[in-house]
Amino acid sequence: MNFRKAIFVCSSLLPYFLYAQKFQVSYTSDHFKGPFSGKVLLYVSKETKEPREIDFLLRLNPFFATEVKNIKPGDKITIDDNSNSYPVKLSEIERGKYYVQAVWDRNTGGRQIGESPDNLYSKSELIELTSDTKKTYSLVCTEIVPTPVFNDTKLVKEIKLQSRLLSDHQKRPVYIAGAVMLPKNYFEDSTKKYPLFIQVSGFGGDYHRLSGNSNVSGKEVDSISYVTLFLDGNCPLGHSVYTNSENNGPWGDALVKELIPELEKKYRCNGFRLVYGHSSGGWTVLWLQTHYPEFFNACWSSSPDPVDFRNFQKINLYEDNNIYYDKQGNPNPVATIAGAIPIDYMKDYFQMEAVVYRGGQMRSFDAVFSKKGANGEPERLIDAATGNINKEVFEHWKQYDISLYLRTNWSTLEPKLKNKILVTVGEQDNFLLNHAVHLLETEMKKLNAAVQFAYFPGDHFTVASKDYYSTGQAFISSRYKEWLQTMK
Repeated sequence: MNFRKAIFVCSSLLPYFLYAQKFQVSYTSDHFKGPFSGKVLLYVSKETKEPREIDFLLRLNPFFATEVKNIKPGDKITIDDNSNSYPVKLSEIERGKYYVQAVWDRNTGGRQIGESPDNLYSKSELIELTSDTKKTYSLVCTEIVPTPVFNDTKLVKEIKLQSRLLSDHQKRPVYIAGAVMLPKNYFEDSTKKYPLFIQVSGFGGDYHRLSGNSNVSGKEVDSISYVTLFLDGNCPLGHSVYTNSENNGPWGDALVKELIPELEKKYRCNGFRLVYGHSSGGWTVLWLQTHYPEFFNACWSSSPDPVDFRNFQKINLYEDNNIYYDKQGNPNPVATIAGAIPIDYMKDYFQMEAVVYRGGQMRSFDAVFSKKGANGEPERLIDAATGNINKEVFEHWKQYDISLYLRTNWSTLEPKLKNKILVTVGEQDNFLLNHAVHLLETEMKKLNAAVQFAYFPGDHFTVASKDYYSTGQAFISSRYKEWLQTMK
C-alpha cells in the first residue's frame, strides 16, 4: 500500500472512530461525594428490565466496562468501542431495543456487582441501538444498592460477626454471616441440646433469602432435629468456599474458630457437626472435612466442583496446555445438557469474566486457588485471549486439589476421616463433575479408604431423587448414632 493510499484509507475511517456510538455515564452526589476510582460497568439486555440484576453464572450476556480514576460527581465518563467488551464491541452488537443500566463498582463487600451494597447505579432505561454512529446515550446514576437487612423470625435468626481473622487479612472490616434455623420444638425444653447441621450453598446462593421466613425450621433427619446453619460463601471475588487463600483470606479458620463457636455458644448444640453442600457447596464441605478432620464429624458432599484437577470438567490441568480447545481443536464445553450436549463453552465464560472482572465462577477459582499477584489481583490461570494454561500459576493450584491432598496425606488422615465422608453425584451432571468424582473414588479404592461414593441418574439440578435423599439420610443417621455411642 503506497503512502497516498494509506492516507486515504485512514481518512475515510476517521469519521467512524470519531462518531462511534457511545454512552456517557455520570453519578450524583446524593449517595457518594466522591471522588470515584474503579470500574464502571454497562449492563444491556433485550429481555431483563433490570439488567444489573443478571447473574451470569448460567447466562451469557453482553457486558461493557471501563476503569477510571478520581471521577467527581457530575463528571462524565465514556463507554464506547475502547472499553472492555463481551462478546463484541459496542458498535458491533446486534441492533435493536435494549434495557440499559450503568453501575459504579465501589466493591465494598457484595459478590454480584450489580447488587453489591453501596454501588451506584442508573435507573433502567429502554433505548434503541441503531446504525446512527453519532448517537450518544446519557446515563446518570442516582440510585444506590442498599445493604440487605435480615428480619429474624421465631425459628430463623441471622448470625453475623466481624471476623478478626478476615479483617486483619483484608485490612478493613469483614463480616462472616449466615442464617440459623432452629428446630420446631427448640423453645419447648430449655435444657435440650441439638446436633448442628451446616449447609453450604452452591455458587449464587444468598442466606438473606431466608429473611422473614416463618415457614422453615431446622433440619430433621430420621426423627432427629438439628440446629441448622445456612451459609452462602459470598465474598467480593466470588464464592469463598470457606477455604484459606491468599486473596480472599482465612475463611476456613474464620468459620471454624469464630463463627461456629459463636453459634454453639448462643444456641444449644451438643457438639456433633455435620457439613452438607451441593456444587460449590459440595466442594466446600469436602475441603472442610478433610482439612479440619476432627472438628467435623460427618460430610455429605453432593455434586462437588472438580475434586481432582486431572479432570477439571474433563480437562487435565496437569497435562493439557489450553482450556478452550481439546487436542483435536474442538471447543471444550463448560455446561451441557445431561452431560452430553454442549450449551456453553469455556472460552465464552473466561472472556466474559475478563470484562465482569469479579464475582464470576471462573475468576472465583483464581481467587481461591491462585497466589495474589503483584497488582493485588489473583494471578490468572488462563490467558483470556488465548485459553492457554499458565503452568506456573497452576503450581499454586495443586495444593487445592483434594484428590492429591488425600493421596499424599492419607496415612495420617485415615484415622481422623474413617467413615466420615459421603460423596454423591448425578451421572449426567451438566458441568461434567461426575468424572472427577469417579477419579477420586478410584484413588480412594487404591488406598482401601473408608470413603463412600454413590451415583444416581440425573444431572446437576435433577439428581435429588428419593434414592438420593435416602442414601444421604442413612449416612447422616449412622454417623450421628456412632457419635452418640462415643459420648457415653
